[in-house]
Amino acid sequence: MQVSVEKTSDLSRKMTVIIPEALVQEHMATRLKSLAREVKVDGFRPGKVPPQIVKKMFGEKVRQEISGDIVQSTYPKALESENLNPVDYPFINFLDQPEGLAYTAIFEVYPVITLDNLNQLEVVRQTASVEESDVDAMIEKLRLQKRTWTTVERPSQESDQLTISFSGTSEGENFTNGQIENYLVEIGSKQMIKGFEDNLIGLNVNDSKKFTLMFPEQYGNEALAGKSAEFDVTVLQIEEFCLPEIDAEFIKSYGIEDGDAESFRNDVKSNMERELAQALQGKLKTTVMDSLLDKISIAVPNTLVDKEIEELVKPYLEQAKRQKIKLDDLQITRDHFIEQAKRRVALGLILGQVIQQNDLKLDHDKVRETIEDMAKSYERPEEVVSWYYADPTRLQDVHQMVLENQTVDWLLSVATVTEESVNFTDIVDKQ
Repeated sequence: MQVSVEKTSDLSRKMTVIIPEALVQEHMATRLKSLAREVKVDGFRPGKVPPQIVKKMFGEKVRQEISGDIVQSTYPKALESENLNPVDYPFINFLDQPEGLAYTAIFEVYPVITLDNLNQLEVVRQTASVEESDVDAMIEKLRLQKRTWTTVERPSQESDQLTISFSGTSEGENFTNGQIENYLVEIGSKQMIKGFEDNLIGLNVNDSKKFTLMFPEQYGNEALAGKSAEFDVTVLQIEEFCLPEIDAEFIKSYGIEDGDAESFRNDVKSNMERELAQALQGKLKTTVMDSLLDKISIAVPNTLVDKEIEELVKPYLEQAKRQKIKLDDLQITRDHFIEQAKRRVALGLILGQVIQQNDLKLDHDKVRETIEDMAKSYERPEEVVSWYYADPTRLQDVHQMVLENQTVDWLLSVATVTEESVNFTDIVDKQ
């Protein structure tokens, strides 16, 4: 067997394999012998057809059939002889050959990853704590979630909720399908395009106003993106919000059965501390990954990038299916995911090499600890833990996450780490 390899790009290889005729004939003889026991030829009893007749009648067909068997038996040996590690199945192309058999196998190989720069990793670890003022702000947010609305008779102002009717035209065409009636808008919520809500301030019930705005360049509707639009708005109702008192009823609505204010505050703080710890860990992990990619640059196989893009697109495909629309209607293309997919593939390969080279093993105690921590936010934590352990697939996802976190911890042990103190809101609100 003769093997030659051509490097067609950083990771692409074209391997040519030539099989001598003697090996081909050996495979053919085995197949023809088996076939002779099965074929029926007029003038001969079953199993008594002379080999030369079987070969004459079926030789060409058998030669074609055994080509695949020969590839399967020789391809792994050819890879081993050339010390090649393919990413996926090859594209096989048979070559014209007067004798023997020849084929090319086209595939990508895994990049060679050198970890010499790991001791040069530099990581900033952010630290923060939940202050009493943070708890106060969170409780105000919880009150805001349960606000009620009361009709008022005065000019509209920031934070009011307005019921309006409006229409919009752009380049002479109405894009709201006539007049939109009884539409709710909260001034300051930024649910409308920039400037729309500002134009509603200072209006009374039954007031009408016309104004012109520009749609953003990146607006979801391409037909309107970057274009000027004229709006005609009429105010139908103005409401202001009222915040609930922090009484027993309010506290019980957040799961504190005794309605005690101190218990409520402690519960809020505990949840905030858990959220902060997760956010800090996520931020630290991202920082480590960024530093890792900065110090170790590798080429990534297109095959793996394509597979990663498929995984990233899946949620959007499911969304399109639920909404009974085409993926194109969501304006999602492959280009949206290329850089993210390349990053994920590169990190997966580098982390895999770190794990292998340093013989890092999964800590099953940490798996249990992680699952129990995730279960704390549920009403019946023990059922959540059982749910994970009841399905190997679900458990495998946690295994992967924990091993990745262990690898991050190991990388931090060899990196230069500095600390930076930040506020709760700097971490949690910017996730």
